[in-house]
Amino acid sequence: MTGIVTQALLSVSDKSGILELARGLVARGVKLLSTGGTAKLLAAAGVPVTDIGTYTGFPEMLDGRVKTLHPKVHAGILARRDLKSHRDALTEAGIAPIDLVVVNLYPFRETVANPQCGLDDAIENIDIGGPAMLRAAAKNWAHVGVVVDPADYGDVLAELTGNGGTLSAALRFRLMQRAFAHTAAYDGAIANWVSARAADGSVQGFPQSFNVAGEKRQELRYGENPHQRAALYRESAAAPSALAAYRQLQGKELSYNNVADADAAWQCVTTFADPTCVIVKHANPCGVATAGEPLDAYRRAFATDPTSAFGGIIAFNRLVDAATLEAVFAQFAEVLVAPGYSPEALAIAAQKKNVRVLELALPTQDAQREEWDLKRVGGGFLVQTRDARDVRESDLRVVTRVAPTPAQIADLLFAWRVAWFVKSNAIVYCAAGRTLGVGAGQMSRVDSTRIAAIKAGNAGLSLAGSVVASDAFFPFRDGLDVVADNGAIAVIQPGGSVRDDEVIAAADERGIAMVFTGVRHFRH
Repeated sequence: MTGIVTQALLSVSDKSGILELARGLVARGVKLLSTGGTAKLLAAAGVPVTDIGTYTGFPEMLDGRVKTLHPKVHAGILARRDLKSHRDALTEAGIAPIDLVVVNLYPFRETVANPQCGLDDAIENIDIGGPAMLRAAAKNWAHVGVVVDPADYGDVLAELTGNGGTLSAALRFRLMQRAFAHTAAYDGAIANWVSARAADGSVQGFPQSFNVAGEKRQELRYGENPHQRAALYRESAAAPSALAAYRQLQGKELSYNNVADADAAWQCVTTFADPTCVIVKHANPCGVATAGEPLDAYRRAFATDPTSAFGGIIAFNRLVDAATLEAVFAQFAEVLVAPGYSPEALAIAAQKKNVRVLELALPTQDAQREEWDLKRVGGGFLVQTRDARDVRESDLRVVTRVAPTPAQIADLLFAWRVAWFVKSNAIVYCAAGRTLGVGAGQMSRVDSTRIAAIKAGNAGLSLAGSVVASDAFFPFRDGLDVVADNGAIAVIQPGGSVRDDEVIAAADERGIAMVFTGVRHFRH
């Protein structure tokens, strides 16, 4: 009978939930085969299990490298139950069908995530028998169930109970899809890692082959424009703090732009240690502020550019309370992102059912691993490491006769952190831990300086005594003159222009303090 499960093979690296699954299978009359550590775990727990070496008559060898690569295993998995010739071949060889394969693979990705991982450790954590069994079971999905994720154990047991010991074609097909995706991602991770290294294990640069794998989280309402289709995928190794790991507590479905803007806001706000609010519109921060409490941070951020903040994405790096949410909802917001919300805040949010409320874990030190940044181009894609270069006070080099005061240095670093997330050419005016004007995405840097000042004026904010951050160097003194004319008294920029001396001289002439970072933050 197609889909009936009489014998299962269990061999897992991630052993979460495996005892419960094994007990559930045995209770439903399923015979269990298992390998190595999984078999020992089941036997120690009193679960009836046959070790794979006993089953095949061929003990594990080569320190466990060879255990399931045997005709008695693979014939039992691959045999088509609807073909008499296959059934007769099994009978003649004395092989019983294996109807369910539960396998997850050696932890290669987890192993190589350790910066100290060497070539030998990486190679030893490349699974061979596991992918072979998964592919065999997935290929024969019409007759065999294959499980790679402990999250699917419950569905398997429920169907066996409800369907008289069988798995439906719909579930087998879904499990097959997951198995092929699992092995593809696994092999892609191996190829990425080994093809970036020489035979001695040393890193040789970017991988010669580059593989990207993700699991679809959801289909989105539409893409960047309504005539485009879109979906969100999450990488298997994504940290719980990554935007793709969000938990939506309420609201309409997210659009492509919602996700992209929420990511920009979340990346920015999580770089600040103090309570901070970031408001993003069209991928650019239009207001950022720190304060003692989230409510004050929001008010200060919103005041930067109330017009642009309308319908924006708002991110906090602290739990959001009711008072803060009431202030937010006095305006129109599309999406909220925060590490948590008080029960009272969620009750208020429930009155605005269309507002998308997202919850995410704050990043930890463990999450600060190297990530790839991808951008599609015609016929291919660009790959770079993520722009994670922070700048500290110790990195700054004062290049003018006037040195910034400690308070100005704090504001300069704040402005620099905001400019990091503004589309280039980026100019950011700040004072007292808040933005005053943001100029983004202009072809000319001097135009960005003017636009930022215009926005500050439109919001009724004075730039007198402000500081300015530029994401890249001033190519001419004209931009420096504009910020000085607008009342700025200190500037932070990367430096590195052939006209640095001209720009420094202009700053000295205008009595402005200026520091160089030696770091550029272009964001295209």
